[in-house]
Amino acid sequence: MSVADLRQSQTETRLDAISLPDGSGWTQAARKDALARVRSMGLPQRRDEYWRFTRPDTLTQSDAPEAALFVGDERPVFDDVDRLKIVFVDGVFDAAASDDLAAEGVTISRLAEAAQADIHWAKDLYGTLEKRGQDPVYRPLATLNTAAASDGILIHVTARVSRPINLIYQHKSVASDAMLHHVIKLDSGADLTLLENGPAAARLNQVLEVDIGDNAGFHHVRTQGRDYQRREATHLFARLGAESTFKSFTMTANGAMTRNECVIELTGDDAVAHVAGTSMGDGEFHDDDTVFVTHDALRCESRQVFKKVLRNGAVGVFQGKILVKAGAQKTDGYQISQSLLLDGDSQFLAKPELEIYADDVICSHGSTSGAIDEDALYYMRARGIPEGIATDLLTLAFMAEAVDEIEDFVLQDEIKLLLEGWLERRRR
Repeated sequence: MSVADLRQSQTETRLDAISLPDGSGWTQAARKDALARVRSMGLPQRRDEYWRFTRPDTLTQSDAPEAALFVGDERPVFDDVDRLKIVFVDGVFDAAASDDLAAEGVTISRLAEAAQADIHWAKDLYGTLEKRGQDPVYRPLATLNTAAASDGILIHVTARVSRPINLIYQHKSVASDAMLHHVIKLDSGADLTLLENGPAAARLNQVLEVDIGDNAGFHHVRTQGRDYQRREATHLFARLGAESTFKSFTMTANGAMTRNECVIELTGDDAVAHVAGTSMGDGEFHDDDTVFVTHDALRCESRQVFKKVLRNGAVGVFQGKILVKAGAQKTDGYQISQSLLLDGDSQFLAKPELEIYADDVICSHGSTSGAIDEDALYYMRARGIPEGIATDLLTLAFMAEAVDEIEDFVLQDEIKLLLEGWLERRRR
């Protein structure tokens, strides 16, 4: 069987195993278009250029591999933050565990309910940014999501929202297979902080589309962790208007397979986009951050900052690209990906890229991989600091540049506590 035939066969097998949403409501045009597109492009294969470091088979097979439920006494993430909570259990909205969805300056509705209506403000956005993000690189898992996701949250922000909105994902079935699709629209001058945490399901396919109006701000902090056997593919598509701000940070710990894709378009002059992340892997852990930033306006700034700490055979992947289109003068693009390998068995695989068609730009990228600085470790041990604690302190210092991308100091401290806890538990 040829590669093309195999791709088509696997795609149809996956589609046959999915219960597609019914044929009514405003989402149907986008869903039909996405279904045709996913059949045309096919699901990802290991031979695809942007999947050569990551095996997609457990993300594309018909049945989700089982993932044991995590049992632990960790404090719930963001528990001390004043926030509006929206809870999903194995990919299904849990109204009883969620707060009232009414809040000042924002309209929130559930995709599963809103999609039954004839018209909705999200009609012009659902699947739109995902479709734009397919050029020049196919992202078929995101297209599959647009076609088949039955639940999610639609958020329309009209002003500055005083407290964060927290999407909480709970995993309670060892064989759950979830698809969630969120759409967020920020009007001109609006501002929103979105928090995400929890394992969601044994396998998760998630899309988040964010349309940021002129002078608006979107701040995103996400933690992925707990369940050791979970698998997930997330896709964040963002479009930025003039003088807008986008900042996203992800902390990933545990998990057999995590693939986070972030596709950003800077379409308005003087826009700023920062995407950052830290990963901590121990043993059976594969974490892939794939980022594509397109500059298509004047005087825009982008930063990609990723730090990975790996041990006991864990694998970290970073694929990051900055595309500067013709006419996008005065672009400032920065990209750094680094790994700290705590033993000789772990791997870090990186593919940094720049593609520039403007002549008045500042763009740079760098990627490094190495072990703990022995001189610094010796210096700290010579002053009475035990080796385990000294190693943890140097590891936290290594990850600091990525964590500092979080603007809110309260959320910064929350992430630092999580990082410290993860390191301390592995020191015992």
